[in-house]
Order: sequence, then C-alpha cells, then structure tokens
Amino acid sequence: MSLRTGKLPSSVLKKMLKHTGARDPRVILGPKLGEDAALVRIGGQTLVLKTDPVTYASDMIGWYAVHVNANDVATRGAKPCWFQATILLPDGSDERLVEDIFKQISSAAKELGVAVTGGHTEVTPGIDHPIVVGDMHGVLIGRKPILTSGAKVGDLIVLTKGAGIEGTALIARERRAELVDVLGKKTVDRASRFLTDPGLSIAREASLALEYHVHAMHDPTEGGVAMGMNELAEASGKSVELWIDEVPIKDETRKICAHYGIDPLGLLGSGALLATLSEDDAIGFVRALKRRKIDAAIIGKVVRGKDRSVAIRDGVSMPLSSSERDEVLKLS
Repeated sequence: MSLRTGKLPSSVLKKMLKHTGARDPRVILGPKLGEDAALVRIGGQTLVLKTDPVTYASDMIGWYAVHVNANDVATRGAKPCWFQATILLPDGSDERLVEDIFKQISSAAKELGVAVTGGHTEVTPGIDHPIVVGDMHGVLIGRKPILTSGAKVGDLIVLTKGAGIEGTALIARERRAELVDVLGKKTVDRASRFLTDPGLSIAREASLALEYHVHAMHDPTEGGVAMGMNELAEASGKSVELWIDEVPIKDETRKICAHYGIDPLGLLGSGALLATLSEDDAIGFVRALKRRKIDAAIIGKVVRGKDRSVAIRDGVSMPLSSSERDEVLKLS
C-alpha cells in the first residue's frame, strides 16, 4: 500500500500500534488511536508524555513546536512542565536560523512556565526546510486523567475559538503576497496573527474545562475539526453528530478557504479544543469561556453506536467524512 502525505490511515496505524516494546506496569496508557498523550505512573505522580513534529515550513516553527505539544498534554488535564526538541536543518542553514529557532522555543516555553531540558540539533541531508520534533512532559493536575475515550452518550461537544485557526495563519504567512492582492492587507494581517490572536495554545481553556467536569478533551490538528470529531468517536467507541451550522469559523478563514477551494472543517486545527460535557456543564463552560473572551460554541453531540457519525447542515444529515490528509496539503 502506497502512503500519501499526512497522517497514517487509521487502518494502517491500528496494525502498527501493537508494536509497543517491553511491558511496563507503570504505563497506564500507551499508544492508542485517537488518544493525544501517554500516561506513566511514577511514585505518587502521573506523568503525561507527548511528541509531535512540526513539518510545515514556518517562520515560527520553534514556537509552534512548543505549543502543539503542550496542547496535547493539557487535554489530559495536566500541566506542561518540560520540553525537548530534535531540530533538523537543511544544508546551507546558518547560525542565525539556529538561534532564531532556539529563541522561539525558549519564548514559547516561558509563556507556559515550561523548562527546556535538552534535545538535539543537526544539519540533515535530503530536506529543504527546518523540521522540529517536540517532546513535552507534564504532570497530572488532579487524580484522574482526561481521556479522548471518556466521551459519554448524551454529552454535548464544545469547540473553542473556531475551525482552521492554525491552517489559516500558516496559509496567510506562506502565501502572503498572493493573498494581499486578492483579499487585501488588513485581512491577511489579521489571519497571520491567528497564531497569537486567538492563539495556538489551548492550555487556558483545557484547565478551565476541569472545573466543569469535562469527560473528554481532544486537540484537532491535521484533518481539522472533522478529523478530530471522528477521532473522538473512534477513541470512545461511540458516534458523534457534527452540527456544521454551529461551528465557529472566522471570516478570514472563510475567505482564505474560499479562495483556494478548501474546506475549513478539514484544515489544520491547532488552537481549538474539542471537549465533551453533560448538557448543563457544556452550557456553563461556554459561558465561562466567553466571560474570559475566548470564543466557543456547542457544535454537536455524542450518540450511541459505532460508525454512525453524521454531519448535519441545514437539517440535512450525511455521513461525517474526514481525511488524514489535511486540506493545507492541497496547496502544495
């Protein structure tokens, strides 16, 4: 089977996840489809472990790497604490590029109260842009971790900030000159700032969700909100309804996606949090987020049964489709 760019298909990944090395009773949660981070019990504490690469070319690649890894630790109900990175640089890179990436990592880590504990850097043949593979460790805040598989039938699903936050910023930065001609400088400037406003970090909202008895949290990344919803369903052994008309999509995202003919629901989604809560808690959580000036909406529901997930638009129901291949790759 020839593989395309993007995440491995779930059918392939399931086969690979049986290769887990030595057995260790301290591992509470190891590799599992749809789960954002591993759990390891050490003495009286539970460590949360996550690794994730940033492979798209970006002028903020070091900053990205810290936040995307911290997000997955936060969805476990944990505090990100320690970060390491493997930085791979193309031939011809100079010292200024290296220092810029190191400074970005340090700056993002300081924002989150995270210590940088080491890593590895090298110039690597065969690549044409920097790649940063991050590794974040954190400590569980409460006694019980939050799992993607924890979604319960009847839960409402909350999405914070909106669909395609990361993808919008990435495209605006990488295709700036072209988009300024089409959409105007103000629109492209706003889209470029999505990395910090509304922001890529979901640590604040994930922490707040713990106060509202959240059952499951998930960080939609490649494949966007649609993929994240399907991963939530698969991990929990249930199905979901996605209410498309309720999904918050910022005007800049709509305009950029319309220009390139891509689907905002399938666009890189870091910066948003998917959380499932009971009806009363979901309503309270959304209100609390808005008081903190974080956009949020209830966009769906967890329902009984497997492989029955649907998307509903204008009252019309259709199977919920998603792709491991992110919409941003259509621009390659």
